[in-house]
Amino acid sequence: MKSKARLTAIGTYVPEKVLTNEDLQKLVDTSDEWIVQRTGMKERRVAGEHEFASTLAIKAVQELTERYSKGLDDVDAILVSTTTPDFVFPSVACQIQDFFGIPHTLAYDFNATCAGFTYGLHMANSLITSGLHNKILVVAAETLTKATDYTDRSTCILFGDGAAAVLIERDEEHHSFLSAHYGTNGDGGRHVYRTNFSTSMKGWEMEKTDKMVQNGREVYKWAVRTIPEGIHKLIDQAAMKLDDVDWFVPHSANLRMIESICEKAGFPEEKMLTSVEFCGNTSSVSIPLAMDLAIKKGKLNDGDILLLYGFGGGLTHAGQLLRWSPDPAKQSH
Repeated sequence: MKSKARLTAIGTYVPEKVLTNEDLQKLVDTSDEWIVQRTGMKERRVAGEHEFASTLAIKAVQELTERYSKGLDDVDAILVSTTTPDFVFPSVACQIQDFFGIPHTLAYDFNATCAGFTYGLHMANSLITSGLHNKILVVAAETLTKATDYTDRSTCILFGDGAAAVLIERDEEHHSFLSAHYGTNGDGGRHVYRTNFSTSMKGWEMEKTDKMVQNGREVYKWAVRTIPEGIHKLIDQAAMKLDDVDWFVPHSANLRMIESICEKAGFPEEKMLTSVEFCGNTSSVSIPLAMDLAIKKGKLNDGDILLLYGFGGGLTHAGQLLRWSPDPAKQSH
């Protein structure tokens, strides 16, 4: 079915507090050289004691409305990707509805971990193209540092906090969405997790902790094997060639992992956009953060073809091929 939806606006927010590699050297046995060599990360942002996923999400939505002069009264769905909500319930989406006083809207959180933003785009496009909705806020908000074990040097160097929001609106003539590809490998769920009521998965005993646990080697192997195949399926589905893509925007999990994905997919690294260097791994927020950084650097042009690909816990993965054509912003960012 031909899409009838267009991405019209974007806004982002990261907390003020910066956690550098030098700061991490004081917490665990590591070094700036070791971290950069293995991850490409130099800094990450950290939410304050009284900053939560809803706090960051609301600021990202505010930035969107101010940059693009957008009203929210007619938003009819709020979809929030988060693995670190303020509460189990009420949802972050309900808190966004309350803050902005949106009168009549669907509102819910969902958890697709690092593939959350591309999942959200797929759902918003589907809801609008079906004719059921007309204007949807897709938000990604994460406070991963609150769930990070700062005694584990293999994971504590990775994660940062942030939020992003995009507006998807009905547009039957100039749609953004060209193709989508997604998949799930639930059998690999034990390789990256955070427990809750249960600490056993298919008879396999997990660490009982409120912090994230990750087998980086296994996740790396799965991503480098799976994502290049997904990239080519996205391209084939749109009857395009890899050369037609202006920018590849993968989940900013780890720069070395993304470089391996590019190499295996045959995609030039100079056409890659990330947020990993100064924001770290922000899970579902990393793709829109990378997009917004590119906007602020003047890299994205109207009509550019973007290949977005999220992947992570679950194990989940989802890609979107988009034509970049937002409404004009009030001022250059």
